[in-house]
Amino acid sequence: MSYGASIPDAYRQAGIYAGRILKGEKPGDLPVMLPTKFELVINLKTALGLDIPPGVLAIADEVIE
Repeated sequence: MSYGASIPDAYRQAGIYAGRILKGEKPGDLPVMLPTKFELVINLKTALGLDIPPGVLAIADEVIE
């Protein structure tokens, strides 16, 4: 089970950040960007027989069987 920042969303934020720098803003003046979207991924192959509650499986962004 993994819960962390969404990689595609992080790339999008990096592109926005780079665009602001290319438009002339100083990198030191830009705010620190924190992740805003997170993902829950569950890998049932490596669960080693653990029973994952159906409610947790329902809210997962991705379930690997």
